[in-house]
Amino acid sequence: MKCKANWLVVTLLAAAVLAPAASSQAADTSEWLCEYCPFESGYTADYSVGVTSVSEDSAYIGNATGYDEEGVYANLDGQGRYANDSYRWRWRLEDLGLDSRAAEVRGGRPGKFDVRIAYRELPRRRFDSTATIFVQSTADTLSLPPGWVAAAQTTGFTALDANLQNRAIGSDRRVFDIGGRYLRSERLSFSADYRRQESDGLKIRGGSSFTSASLLPMPFDYVTDEVDFGVRYGDARGFVSLRWYLSDFENGAAGFRWQQPFSFSPPLGTGTFEQARAPDSRFQQLSLATAYAFSAYGTVLSASASFGNIEQDTAFLAYTTNDNLSPEPLPRSALNGDIDTTNIAIALTSRPLDKTRVKLSYRFDERDNKTAQDLWERVIVDSVLSGDPELNTPYGFERATLRLSADYDLFASLRLSGGYDRKEIDRDFQEVASQTEEAGWGRLRWRPSASVEIDVRGGTSQRDIDSYNEVFAASLGENPLLRKYNLAYRYRRYGDLRLSWSPADLPVSVSLSGRVADDEYTHSQLGITAGDEFGVAADFSWSVSERSSFYLNAGVESMQSQQSGSEQFAAADWYASHDDDFTTLGAGIRVREISGDVDLQLDYRRSDGTTKIDVDTAEPGTDRFPDLRSELDYLRLRLNYRRSERLGMSFDLRYQRFETADWSRLNVTTVPQLLSLGASPYDDRSLILGLGFHYRLGDLSPAVSQP
Repeated sequence: MKCKANWLVVTLLAAAVLAPAASSQAADTSEWLCEYCPFESGYTADYSVGVTSVSEDSAYIGNATGYDEEGVYANLDGQGRYANDSYRWRWRLEDLGLDSRAAEVRGGRPGKFDVRIAYRELPRRRFDSTATIFVQSTADTLSLPPGWVAAAQTTGFTALDANLQNRAIGSDRRVFDIGGRYLRSERLSFSADYRRQESDGLKIRGGSSFTSASLLPMPFDYVTDEVDFGVRYGDARGFVSLRWYLSDFENGAAGFRWQQPFSFSPPLGTGTFEQARAPDSRFQQLSLATAYAFSAYGTVLSASASFGNIEQDTAFLAYTTNDNLSPEPLPRSALNGDIDTTNIAIALTSRPLDKTRVKLSYRFDERDNKTAQDLWERVIVDSVLSGDPELNTPYGFERATLRLSADYDLFASLRLSGGYDRKEIDRDFQEVASQTEEAGWGRLRWRPSASVEIDVRGGTSQRDIDSYNEVFAASLGENPLLRKYNLAYRYRRYGDLRLSWSPADLPVSVSLSGRVADDEYTHSQLGITAGDEFGVAADFSWSVSERSSFYLNAGVESMQSQQSGSEQFAAADWYASHDDDFTTLGAGIRVREISGDVDLQLDYRRSDGTTKIDVDTAEPGTDRFPDLRSELDYLRLRLNYRRSERLGMSFDLRYQRFETADWSRLNVTTVPQLLSLGASPYDDRSLILGLGFHYRLGDLSPAVSQP
């Protein structure tokens, strides 16, 4: 058992309790806090202190929640407000005893200025069943354990079992925000915001050595700083704003090294390999936006333009760590990447007739990659000089999107809608230089009575390509018959239907929804050739009485796709079908004021998913991969007891089970040429019990709403 607590709980609790005394010197603005209005003068705060017991270690259940380890957790939540004739404050504390903690304070003086300070953490837990032989000797190096015996295959790793150590894969993210706005007058305002994100942990990185490979627990440490300054001038009819944005990304190290656990004949250099990490980069953008509402026909015209630049000048690593290879010198010491971005958008909405609304919009996006090209000598996995110099590829594109839509109220109960979209894309250094996609859709919304609503939508889209550059595809080592799914011709048809019924004389509501879609890639000989989607969902809710309610929902979704491939680098000689099926079920009840002072909440969710993959080759019969399956059960029971207007208690029980069958999850030595991390399919069960005490300070006004 492990007990968790954090001094941050005590610090932020003290700050929140003492905040009212200092609030006369703080600030907030009416627009920023209008979601909390009306806001009466006074001080109110709700705090919850409790303990939670978790029965099992679970990366899946602990992902984003902080409940990843067996043990007892102390926790604190709270929210509050303070207001007087001039100032307003709100604060929120959430899960301060967990790795998913968050805290926020916002407030100010309406019509003058506002401020906001926030902090939050997000735990990312992927696997807790992984194990490795590697030892992190430095921040950027994984070393073999002392006495390691290398071999050509994993079956020869005689020191493997003695050196395997559990190493969980996951990370922690911390985000700090501070910002505010100053209103110089009713029309003129200035804003400034700063955000810092820090993320560190372990991720899985593949390390290849030509004939063998290792899955590595790569440590990482990322920091991103963002700054946003803006000025806005406007009134009830229109506005104009100018903003400058900066995003600066820093990586803790330029490269990542690991020692090779396999043996080779002849040996490959020093036995230490290296990969480059994500490079440091900086993005800056200047944006101008405006909008104006004309008096005629309810017309509104809006426009925006943004111009940005991305720079990346991190120094290159050496071609290779292999001392037996002698490549030519690097043509330059750093990429000196330089990309300009342009985004322009214009939109016009109008009501030319009382029953008609029309919207027209145009958007242009450009990525102008000005990075210089050079010839580079490829070194294949630190083992072989390719002898084939290659140019770096500065990918870029231009994309223009036109959208036109209109609504018409044929009757008071019937609205017709329709639209047309056209998208044109021009690319650099890809198989398809020019591509056009056109789409049309229609929608009918009908309310034959106050209790019934029918909403139907359908449409088609066609993506055309000017030509597929087979010569360029062959230069990349691709089969010239292959068509990448995002670059291929595609014809799509789809339809959506939603029915809802909520009679005024019955305490029930029912809704049904369905979706069908069909994709055809009729010009593709190799690659994806077809795709279908079907889904149905139903929701039912019943207000049994003024104090109790019941809900039930269920859904079914199915997706199929077909693809073809070639083993002989020629016409199709094998075919595969993918069939994904999902079902969900949920139910719950709410009962208030049982015996006058107890509330009950009970929820249950069930989800199942299955993926079937069939492969048809030249050999007789059809081969099927083992099915991929997932099952989720979630049950929650919550009881709230009100001892008085200020004091309450809660009991919370949660049970969660998540199981998967995944043939791609390999044991450490399943493949003789691959040293894996041994991540097992999920088979997690956890029982979470919580007991909490709630207390209200200050005015006994209605409960403070969550921000």
